[in-house]
Amino acid sequence: METLAPIVSAKPTVQPGQPRVGVLLVNLGTPDTADAAGVRVYLKEFLSDARVIEAQGLIWQLVLNGIILRSRPRTKALDYQKIWNVEKNESPLKTITRSQADKLAAALSDRAHVVVDWAMRYGNPSIKAGIDALIAKGCERILAVPLYPQYSASTSATVCDEVFRVLAGLRNQPTLRVTPPYYEDEAYIEALAVSIELHLANLSFKPELIVASFHGMPKSYVDKGDPYQSHCVATTQALRRRLGMDDTKLLLTFQSRFGNDEWLQPYTDKTMERLAKEGVRRIAVVTPGFSADCLETLEEIAQENAEIFKHNGGEQFSAIPCLNDSDPGMDVIRTLVLRELQGWI
Repeated sequence: METLAPIVSAKPTVQPGQPRVGVLLVNLGTPDTADAAGVRVYLKEFLSDARVIEAQGLIWQLVLNGIILRSRPRTKALDYQKIWNVEKNESPLKTITRSQADKLAAALSDRAHVVVDWAMRYGNPSIKAGIDALIAKGCERILAVPLYPQYSASTSATVCDEVFRVLAGLRNQPTLRVTPPYYEDEAYIEALAVSIELHLANLSFKPELIVASFHGMPKSYVDKGDPYQSHCVATTQALRRRLGMDDTKLLLTFQSRFGNDEWLQPYTDKTMERLAKEGVRRIAVVTPGFSADCLETLEEIAQENAEIFKHNGGEQFSAIPCLNDSDPGMDVIRTLVLRELQGWI
């Protein structure tokens, strides 16, 4: 694992003529409010993205506006309410991403010409707001950091799409860099392994196996050339090597299906049902594709899939937290950012 020297009481200085550099952390997004109205606005923006739903024709528009946006916001709002940060009146994803940006800024505080901000691809704060804020602070160069370890067109690429759209409207554009996916980066795999080992060491039971659940994707997207599935496989294989496990002890699954098309398999919920019926009684689930806990980890995995497992005979279930703003998680982000800022700082 690459180690970086700790920051020790360095006095921030800006060299004469040194351009300011902006770092923009970007995560997927979240509704502004945990009610049907807030979820409807969020879902409309999310599901209107051709990177997410490629068939944006008349039929889809009729389904989206006539069916989905009439019914789904109410049910998803109830799910958000289960995990909502009531104190801050925001989703955990927003709370965690802000903290990641704050901690990264503190770690880079000896470089006064580096400015850190954060944004969401869908919802607020928007990518445009983030870029505008960095430019207003004098940033002539910007590093965009999509917080997705595994690349896919429906996550990483759509962040780039939106960044490019914002820049397309500017006469005086900042110079741009984008961090690459880090699905088998040594620092990332080590951080995952450490977080898993620490979590298991503090459990009151010993899981019989671990399931690594990644967000799903229509199989047709992969058939057209999206590398997402291969990145998920590479992450899981690297994690198995680091933990000394084989494919019977660390399983790979995909969650969060939507619609009637075939998605990447095996499905997480069906795997939970199968394992419980086959006699597995104790299980832990890790979600390596998420850099921060969100609806898909805190509600779908920790609640829905836990219930599926126990309903079918399972007894003990534990959801392993994402890396979030933990020390290992921040080491990953800091390592990635400093690597990609070489030549600028």
